[in-house]
Order: sequence, then structure tokens, then C-alpha cells
Amino acid sequence: MSVLASLRSPGTLTKIYFCTVITFCSLYAAQPIQPVFQHEFSLTSLQAILFTTLMMLPLGFAPMFYGVLLESLSARLIVRTAILLLGVLELVFSFTDNYLLLLIIRGFQGMAIPAILTSLVSYISFTAPREDIQGAIARYIAATILGGFLGRFLSGLFTDLFGWRFFFFLLGLLLIWGFFLLRTLEKDANLEYSRPKLGEVAELVRQPQFFWLYCTIFSVFFVFAGLLNFLPFELKAINPAFRETGIGFMYFGYVMGILVSLNVRRMISLFGSETRVALAGLFLYIVGICGFMIPDHRAMFLAMFVFCTGMFMAHSLLSGYVNTLAKSKKGIANGVYISFYYLGGTIGSFAPGVLYEHFGWKVFLYSLLVVVCAAIFCLRRLQISAAAEALAAENGETIAAG
Repeated sequence: MSVLASLRSPGTLTKIYFCTVITFCSLYAAQPIQPVFQHEFSLTSLQAILFTTLMMLPLGFAPMFYGVLLESLSARLIVRTAILLLGVLELVFSFTDNYLLLLIIRGFQGMAIPAILTSLVSYISFTAPREDIQGAIARYIAATILGGFLGRFLSGLFTDLFGWRFFFFLLGLLLIWGFFLLRTLEKDANLEYSRPKLGEVAELVRQPQFFWLYCTIFSVFFVFAGLLNFLPFELKAINPAFRETGIGFMYFGYVMGILVSLNVRRMISLFGSETRVALAGLFLYIVGICGFMIPDHRAMFLAMFVFCTGMFMAHSLLSGYVNTLAKSKKGIANGVYISFYYLGGTIGSFAPGVLYEHFGWKVFLYSLLVVVCAAIFCLRRLQISAAAEALAAENGETIAAG
């Protein structure tokens, strides 16, 4: 059986998506309960958000390394090893009482997660037919979105029911189960990856289309991570009695991303191109942020639906578009995309918090609006670069034909 046939097997796809969901649960489980860590360990809000920031930080740098590694090693070997490591670290995390040690564990978990994500997305992008890449990546993103929501919601729910340690222990067991599930993945060394030079990564980023695309996604996730990371603290500030289950449920609008990612092709047909869909998403982003300025949890709950719809319209389209642009070296192109994505998230999850601490929620939101405007500028530059590239290619074909 070929790798492609293996991937198309319903059982194999189910296992891949299951592991994707659990991995994202692990990544975001700490976010809604950061006020709990703040209280238990007597921390400031900036110290408490390190449980998410340090988890993201390695993701900003590691994917490029794993993208290069995937050119010469089996994705199955990488992904299974990383899932096992992540599961063991979750179990250790659930039994640890020292704040510094907890942060160190989160940092090591951050090193394992990009190995999982880059391997799985490369499994798909290297084997899917070119015309189906957008749909295949969209289904993968739907799994990441589901995992992001379940990680936040179940973390809040189980914290109220059993304490914060229970969910992390459960995640550890599920991840170890995922290690055994993925043993049936076919070894993919026969895909004949080439071993690239590091200069090829820099060459990729220097290309205008890739540069502006990566800058756009950096800005998009900067805003997304910033707002979602500090939202629990603002909800507690509005109503100190607000429970962790309620905070977790506030992220329900996150599931709008599933609807968006599963309707990618319809949106492209409606708007005419990937970049136009992404641009429409950024304008929804602005509307959503404005909704969060209303100091009421019900208004914020509704704003989350608009905000998440905008974010995933941009992310779902751009993550597929990078695979369309990449004629070769897809592992590297995906790795760089994930790096810019999570570098934006890492900085966004921390830097705007300085404004939140000193000037409050509205100034914090105004700063995020400025970054969205920067994303719109970068996306417009991407559209101009893509149009110029298409025109140059058309002229080249005309000259060749003549």
C-alpha cells in the first residue's frame, strides 16, 4: 500500500486527526485557567501567562528545523517519538508543585509539539494531489481548531470539578495512546525527500510572496494569541466570581473555525481568490475586537464568534495558499509558516500584556487594532506581489510561444 493510499484510509485519517486534536488540547489547556495558577502560586498576570507563552516560544523556532529534518527522515518516526515525549511530560506536569519546574516542563513540551504538527501536515501536503491540497489542509486545520476549543473548555470544566491537575493527567494518557495508534502509519522514507541547505530557507523568505504572506500570518496570530491569553484576566476583573467553566465556555466561538475551514473552496469561489477571503477575514477581525470593548461577558461571548471567524478565514486560506505557492520543498515552506505563526503568537501572548497591566483593557485592544491594520497592509502587498508574478509568468509564456 502506498503512503497516499494509507492516508486515504478512513482509519488512518481518524488516528491522524485524533492525535492532532489531543496535541492542540495540550497546547492550550493552561490558557483559560491561568488565573488559577496566578492564585495558587501567588503570581502576577504576566507571570501566569508564561504557562502559555513558554509553550509557544519553541514553536516559533523549531518548525523550520523539523521542516528541514523531514526532508531526510521519516515523519512517522518523528511524530511518534514526539507524541510519546509530550505525553510523558504531561504526566510529570500534573504531579509537579514547583512553579519554575512547571515552566521548564512547558518549554520542553513546546519543543515536542512542532515535531508533531510539522510531521502531520507534511504527511498530507507531500502526498495529496496538487488540486486537493487546499481541502486536505483545511480538514487538518479543522482538527486543530477542535483541539484548541476542547483544550480550553475541558480544562476549565475539569478544573472546577476535580482541580487543574486532572485534565493534564488525562491528556498524558491520551497522548501515550496516540503513540500506539500511529504505529500503523506507513514508513514514508520512500517519498525521496531532498536534503536542503539552510540558505534555501533564507531564499524562500526573500521571495516577496512568501515574505508578505509570512508577515501577515505573524500579525494575525499576534492579535489572536494576545486577546485570548488575557481574556480570562479581564473576565475575572469584570466579575471575580466568574468560574473556570464559564471562562472555558467563552472560547466556544472558536469552533467557527471548523465551519470556515470546511468551506474553504466555497469561499474562494465566492470571493474570487484566497487573498480576498483572507482580507475579508481581517475586516471581521476588527469588528470582533470592537465587540470586546463592551464590558459584559455576554457581548464578549458574541464577539468571540465574529473574531474567530475572521481569524480562521485568514489562517485557513493562507495556510493552504503557502502550499500552493511552494512548487517544491513543501516541508520547509510549512515549517517557516508555522514559525512565523507561532512567533507572532509568542510575542502577542506577552508583549501587549504590558499595556494591559498599565493602561487597561481598552488600550490593550486599541494596540491589537493597530496590528490588524499592519496585517491588512502586508496582505495587500501579497496581492500585489502575486499579481506581478502572474503577469511575469504570462509574459514569459507569450514570449516563449512567439
